[in-house]
Amino acid sequence: MPWTNSEHHGNLSVVQEVGMATGPVFAEHVAAREPDKAGEIARGVARLFADLGFASLAEFPLRAKRRADLVAFNDAGEIVIVEVKSSRADFRADQKWPEYRSFCDRFFFAVAADFPREILPETCGLIVADRHGGAILREAPMVPLNGNRRRAQILQIALCASQRLARLGAPAI
Repeated sequence: MPWTNSEHHGNLSVVQEVGMATGPVFAEHVAAREPDKAGEIARGVARLFADLGFASLAEFPLRAKRRADLVAFNDAGEIVIVEVKSSRADFRADQKWPEYRSFCDRFFFAVAADFPREILPETCGLIVADRHGGAILREAPMVPLNGNRRRAQILQIALCASQRLARLGAPAI
């Protein structure tokens, strides 16, 4: 499916940021990141991807002991990871994103309209988003995963999504 912008439909849940690490570097990252802004950007990206036929999942744990801000895949099995950046300081404080590329076919940065885009690498896709939706300004290069990695990733995404769904409906134990 070609990447295109389209109208936005439906109501999607607001994505919430979850912090999972500690220490001085993490503290600097949290201080640099604007949680409400990051959540609004992630929500807009999720809406954009839904319009493009992708199912997305926020705060997805990768096997590399990292957490992707957003992972999405479509019915063809194409896997996309999106790293949300809410400020220049957020981008500079978090340089783990190159590790995410081995877990997806395409990698994007997602930012707000007022983000200084010139600091982002040209080798990655670029999405500009707000809470209502988003637009792909630069395509992410397609670097296909091998079949075994793709299968493992799709199973991990499905398992994570189903566990989250089960927790929503499960009574407290």
